[in-house]
Amino acid sequence: MDDELEDRMIEKRVTFSIEIEGRLVIVENVPARIDPDTGEEFFSTDTMERLQSIVWGAAKADRASNPGVLRFAA
Repeated sequence: MDDELEDRMIEKRVTFSIEIEGRLVIVENVPARIDPDTGEEFFSTDTMERLQSIVWGAAKADRASNPGVLRFAA
């Protein structure tokens, strides 16, 4: 990523969703950096590791819905 783009990135909390083994998993409140021109979301290595832990771990949904919704922040 070039320095000019890096300077314009917007820090924001987003909703991350992924389909795994036929089930949709939604994780709310995930920290991301957003490209203001394209809307593309970038996640730090630590954030991606935490997402993997949440999605593949035994985390329980915070609220009843189909699909279950998980919270990023502990």
